[in-house]
Amino acid sequence: MKFTKMQGCGNDYVYVNGFNEHIPAEKKSELAIKLSNRNFGIGSDGLIFINPGKKAEFEMEMYNADGSRSEMCGNGMRCVGKYIYDYGLTDSTQISVESAGAVKYLTLYPGTDGKIDTVRVNMGSPILRSELVPVVSENEQVIDEAITVGDKEYHMTCVSMGNPHAVVFMDDIDDLDIENIGPRFESHKRFPNRTNTEFVKVVDRGHVKMRVWERGTGETLACGTGCCATAVACILNGLTDDTVEVEVLGGTIRIEWDRNENVVYMTGPARVSFDGCIEID
Repeated sequence: MKFTKMQGCGNDYVYVNGFNEHIPAEKKSELAIKLSNRNFGIGSDGLIFINPGKKAEFEMEMYNADGSRSEMCGNGMRCVGKYIYDYGLTDSTQISVESAGAVKYLTLYPGTDGKIDTVRVNMGSPILRSELVPVVSENEQVIDEAITVGDKEYHMTCVSMGNPHAVVFMDDIDDLDIENIGPRFESHKRFPNRTNTEFVKVVDRGHVKMRVWERGTGETLACGTGCCATAVACILNGLTDDTVEVEVLGGTIRIEWDRNENVVYMTGPARVSFDGCIEID
């Protein structure tokens, strides 16, 4: 099977051209686990198939490193856009891609070499209603709401960008024991579908730092939807302006929330690491 390894701010996935490679649906989850393994596979945060779309021109079919399906990945979506253009599936810099039925609209910006360097994604409207995130709460929206995890109380703001996020503001994230607290948030009883968790330090009104524990994967160097959810949470809590530079371990992603249109835009890099071919059963 031919594949391409790509990364957006260090959030790396194995990409497979579903137009040419036809993997049985029942084998994809198992294949994601195998290929994602950094010792015995290719090594990645998951596996993404680029398929013909039904509601859009193209489809992003995404699996986490543990084999579970994921609804959306912002960094993955940007890399899908780069792949589609660079590998000749389109010659347009305006494309549509669906993921788990939701359609996203991408603007592709070529670099000096003619290949895509930066991608801007219309991520749609943030979902704030508790039951739709989903998060268990007596309130219609979870904004700066207390949650007890382990033996400690935190405050979280919950946002869905097609997948669930719990954003937690902290004074220090550098020394955070994320390997301990991340799984506790992910599987907390208040999150029926588990959750991604962003631990955020506000630097100023246009700049925040974030570490993320991704559902089904663990800590990653970046999370596009997590950056979007973080920016929305910052704005809802009055901590930043409507455009935010979100600094993650792998780089910086620019997020804009147009509150008149109620649309979140994400702009960031997409890179090819290498192409390869792997033997699969």
